Amino acid sequence: MRGNNVKKCILGTLLSLCSAAAIAQSDTVYLDSRIVDSLYIYEVEERKEPAKILHAEPLYIDLIRDLGARKGEKEWNVAFGMTDNVSYDEYEALVEYEWAPFDRVGFEIEVPFTIIGSYKNGQRASDAPGSKINGLKTAVQWTFLVNEKWKTSMALGYINEVEFNTFREFGNPLLTGNVYNPFFIAAKRWGMNYHTLVYTGPMVYQHFGDPHLHAHYHVNTNLHYMLPGTRNFIGIEFNKIWQPGDFDMTIRPQMRLGITDNFLIGIVAGIPAFRENERMSMFTRIIWEPGHKHRHHKVIKHG
Repeated sequence: MRGNNVKKCILGTLLSLCSAAAIAQSDTVYLDSRIVDSLYIYEVEERKEPAKILHAEPLYIDLIRDLGARKGEKEWNVAFGMTDNVSYDEYEALVEYEWAPFDRVGFEIEVPFTIIGSYKNGQRASDAPGSKINGLKTAVQWTFLVNEKWKTSMALGYINEVEFNTFREFGNPLLTGNVYNPFFIAAKRWGMNYHTLVYTGPMVYQHFGDPHLHAHYHVNTNLHYMLPGTRNFIGIEFNKIWQPGDFDMTIRPQMRLGITDNFLIGIVAGIPAFRENERMSMFTRIIWEPGHKHRHHKVIKHG
């Protein structure tokens, strides 16, 4: 009997030690993720002036430059997408370069393309939009508020797009119109990992030869969760458009994956709330930030 009691005592002690070790390991993993997050956020927000808050940037309607951009930041984007419309397939691509020549001021130049694919449901090529270089976009963005206490940033900006004619009518005329797009951005980070952002403003279309202006109003709301200690995130965009007599919304679940310190890939799906003209779509963004490096990995390795 005494031997059995000793065995039970030893077994109980071992189980207690295993439980304690498991709890300690769980606490350590949690603590490590908090340390990694803290160091990553510290690198963005505290490493140098001026103050800057880390915010997740949406992938489809992206920003001109990071909110609170610092002088010298720059980024190349190449993106590809496909939309299954009711009457035809549409393929899109873009190349853009963005940079910050001054603290909190960002500029961007973008050239978007549209290629019209196969026609469906009796749609004739003559009645469908033509393939073309959409235009030349130039933009500026100014972050006028960075509140470290509330982890909030706000910005104003303006995008101007000169529209080109289709390939089949290129040069006759060359330019067909202009789009004016002032916008406002407000973003807030909640704790370490949750990010919200609102991007809103009117788009005013001027078609050369037409004396009337046409306007849409856009409201893009975003929610993202940034994975602990990484630049990776999952999230969702709600792209909403109001125009006279009509409302459209596309829901865009998305994810961003960091391949290296300065090379990222974003993948976006598009789900229209109302399938009047558009069905499902997809969009992929490739992001390269020349000269950008993170240092928190080295700290963790040696710390």
